[in-house]
Amino acid sequence: MTEAATQPLYTLHFSPDSASFIVRLALRLSGASFAEVQINRAAGELDSPAYRAMHPLGKIPAIQTPDGPMFETAAILLYLADRHALAPAPDSPARAAFLKWLFFTSTNLHAPLMQVFYPNRVAGPDNAQAVVAHMGATLQDNFRVLDRMIAAEAPDWLPLQPSIMGFYLGTLIRWLSGFPEGHPARITTADLPALGPILVALETSDAARQVAEAEACAPTIFTNPY
Repeated sequence: MTEAATQPLYTLHFSPDSASFIVRLALRLSGASFAEVQINRAAGELDSPAYRAMHPLGKIPAIQTPDGPMFETAAILLYLADRHALAPAPDSPARAAFLKWLFFTSTNLHAPLMQVFYPNRVAGPDNAQAVVAHMGATLQDNFRVLDRMIAAEAPDWLPLQPSIMGFYLGTLIRWLSGFPEGHPARITTADLPALGPILVALETSDAARQVAEAEACAPTIFTNPY
């Protein structure tokens, strides 16, 4: 076997329970060979020239691929999906809906969630509470829109079987369910009658179990994560 043949196809630079959590799930689902390198955030590695060469903003995740470094969660997921059949193929009738809701999730769920977690970045400490309240309400509304759509359409791109969309949505719910009762952005699987049962099924998958072990977290990674 040649040296090139033994090299992993991907190298993920990760930090526990960050957006790299989603990519770790997708990599295990893909069946591709990969390596993982934990980022030393305390040592300032996100600001190092080597990391900034992969991600110019010094954020997580970043992944090295045969086609060069990639960043942005949705872009990485789509890249992996197309190379490892983790989503409807480009010629599938379900492709348009998959793309629509993938970018809905990235833009209207993931982005507001980050504003709730880091409100000072958005409007400074004096306005942090207002940001959390406003974006929490936005998340509640947008997740209800998504849940109603799932109930009405029973989409082919969000099955009970493991998928990148299910894992993406599950990770967002994981973080939101970690907020205390009464928090404006708290959402759990119990609040989502259509999506919730899908996430219950997904957290029993091999990929979910492997990531739970790797991150030393509860096996109920979506329904009771913390």
